[in-house]
Amino acid sequence: MNPEMTLTDFMQSCQARAESALDARLPLATKLPERLHQAMRYSTLGGGKRLRPLLTYATGHALGVAPEVLDGPACAMEFIHVYSLIHDDLPAMDDDDLRRGKPTCHKAYDEATAILAGDGLQTLAFQVLATDPTISVPAASRLAMIETLALASGSCGMVGGQAIDLESVGRELDLPGLEAMHIRKTGALIRASVRLAALASPDLPTETAEKLDHYAKCIGLAFQIQDDILDEESDTQTLGKTQGKDRDNNKPTYPALLGLAGAKQKAEELHEDALASLAGFDERADYLRQLSAFIVQRRS
Repeated sequence: MNPEMTLTDFMQSCQARAESALDARLPLATKLPERLHQAMRYSTLGGGKRLRPLLTYATGHALGVAPEVLDGPACAMEFIHVYSLIHDDLPAMDDDDLRRGKPTCHKAYDEATAILAGDGLQTLAFQVLATDPTISVPAASRLAMIETLALASGSCGMVGGQAIDLESVGRELDLPGLEAMHIRKTGALIRASVRLAALASPDLPTETAEKLDHYAKCIGLAFQIQDDILDEESDTQTLGKTQGKDRDNNKPTYPALLGLAGAKQKAEELHEDALASLAGFDERADYLRQLSAFIVQRRS
């Protein structure tokens, strides 16, 4: 990718690349069972910021890893993310009607199909990591990628964070409790997005990998804080999902705990911490630096 590209150009290039890679790895809409595969494609293609693939590609750029080696990991991350959104929107969870500016999967199809579409995307993510021929890394690195995504997705990661979130409705959490929830629910997949790219560089020094992981931990929390802020300040059309849902459901959020000004300050502090963790990296890490700023400045 051209190092002279602006962040906007880089993001658009990565988003287009991810869209093409996702399309190529999803089952065709005409393949049996057609309705299930149509629902998987409906929820995955044609929308979203593609933040997790963006972070995978940007980390690869910082480390000199070719983007074609990262297409598989980037798709695996997005498949897991989309599966989590489909299930998060279900009546038994957040019961949302809108996602990425269009009807949620269970509204466009039906609840059973949505559950199965999420299940299909989850398993497809691991199939891609296990078998995709474009992931030209040693077997040990491929296995570490599978383990990384499994840990980030499971009961000690994203699924566990969602469980804590559901248990926390109507309860007050202190700041450590809120952070512990979001390190799992939102942060785990963001950290995995960066780690998968690091694992595509098998000779990467441990210290460098740890700095990248700290960067990812910071921006993962900052992303959630900004999400909570936007839930208060933005509108449904801009967000592409129902505005004010967390407040209406009496969920613990950063603005509820810290106030809007305090939440914004916390997000900025995490952004500065993320930048500090990249202090030893050269200009190839500038897209990572700019993505951190984008996360705390975004309006949707």
